[in-house]
Amino acid sequence: REHNRALHEQQEKLRIKRQLTNNINHEIKTPVAAIQGYLETMINNKDMSTEERDSFIEKCYAHSQRLTQLLHDVSTITRMEDGSNRIECESVDLTTIIEEIVSDVAMLPDDKRMRINTTLPKPMPVRGNSTLLLSIFKNLTDNAIAYSGGRDIYIKAVESEDNFYTITVADNGIGIDDEHIGHIFERFYRIDAGRSRKLGGTGLGLSIVKNAVLFHGGNIEVYNRKVGGLEFKFTLPRAK
Repeated sequence: REHNRALHEQQEKLRIKRQLTNNINHEIKTPVAAIQGYLETMINNKDMSTEERDSFIEKCYAHSQRLTQLLHDVSTITRMEDGSNRIECESVDLTTIIEEIVSDVAMLPDDKRMRINTTLPKPMPVRGNSTLLLSIFKNLTDNAIAYSGGRDIYIKAVESEDNFYTITVADNGIGIDDEHIGHIFERFYRIDAGRSRKLGGTGLGLSIVKNAVLFHGGNIEVYNRKVGGLEFKFTLPRAK
């Protein structure tokens, strides 16, 4: 029975890896084809105006940025799957990480900025990987800014008696249809694929969030708020 269970787990891991590889290949094809198309047009049209050529170059650059982000996100997921012994952990203050996110969002242009309201204990020591912990809050705030249509983001943390922090990251936007709730942590799952790609999303951000929370020994759930918007609720263990 143990042998069969181990064999099934191994086969499931191989299936997931094959699926991830296929999805990555599909996601890479779109920006690569776009870059190739713009470059071929410029090569075959030597008399293009400077304005049109500059526009094509800017579009190539935008697609190259998307490729870079995709490769970074894939690398992050791969590191988490390859085992925790390859990821360094240390004492991290979550308050400092969240304050960094708040500062970064405050510097965004008006059309990409949301107010971030925080209610946090200070300090918030967690033993973990600072890069992965940062990715949790960055991906959640980026997601709210890109898709929620709201004006505010609320980040709240409380200490529980079982040595965990319970953290909520919510917005006051439009939320999502209930049919999508159970799928938004899946890799490359998009509610609106066209809009997501246009905004530069890789489809891996929320999957990274969930895996990073699980890596640190926590759990995560997502809800539509009764007053409007989306709420992510997760736990992270306090440092001993």
